[in-house]
Amino acid sequence: MTFQLFVFLVFALTLLGAATAVITVRNPVNAALFLVLAFFSSAGIWLLLEAEFLAITLVLVYVGAVMVLFLFVVMMLDINLAPITEGFASYLPVAVGVGLIMSVELILVLSRDFFSAEQFPQPTPKPADHSNTEVLGELIYTEYLYPFEIAAVILLVAIVAAISLTMRKRPQTKYQDPSEQIKVSKADRLRVVSMDAEEKP
Repeated sequence: MTFQLFVFLVFALTLLGAATAVITVRNPVNAALFLVLAFFSSAGIWLLLEAEFLAITLVLVYVGAVMVLFLFVVMMLDINLAPITEGFASYLPVAVGVGLIMSVELILVLSRDFFSAEQFPQPTPKPADHSNTEVLGELIYTEYLYPFEIAAVILLVAIVAAISLTMRKRPQTKYQDPSEQIKVSKADRLRVVSMDAEEKP
C-alpha cells in the first residue's frame, strides 16, 4: 500500500463517518460540526486529486461562510426537536426499503465494465506551468456558465431564507427605532448646570 492510498483511505473513511453522523445525531449543532468535518475530508481528497483550487474553495466558502451561517441560524432559532422527531419510527420501513433499492442500483452500476480501470485513459503528465485554476475558470465561464449561475441563485435564495428565519421578534429583545432617535432635540439630551468656579490649591 502506497502512502497516497493510505492518506486517501483515511480521508475517505473520515468522510463516510462524518456524513453518517450528520444524519444520525440528534443535536443540529453537532450535525453541522460533523458536516464541517466532512467538508475538510473532501478537501483533502481533492488535494490528492491535484485540484487545489477546489479544495481551498470548499474550505473557504462552505466551511468559512456557509457553515458559519448555518450554525448561526440553528443556534438563533432554538428549535425544539422533540415535536419534530415524533413519528419518525413509523417511516423506518419505507426508509430501509428505499435505502436497499439505492444500494442495489449502485452495486449494479459500479459492477459494469465501463467503470473498470481499462476504460479510462491514463492521465498525461502536466507541464510545470500548468494551472488547473485557469482550466477550471475556462470551463465554469464557458461550458458550465448556466449551471454555475443557477447554483449561485439557489445558494443566494438559501441564504436569504436562513436570514429571514432568524428575524423573529421576541419580547425580551430590545430594538432601536432610528426615526425616533433623530427626532430628539438638544433640550432632551443636554442639560446645562451652573456651578461656582473653584480655585486650584
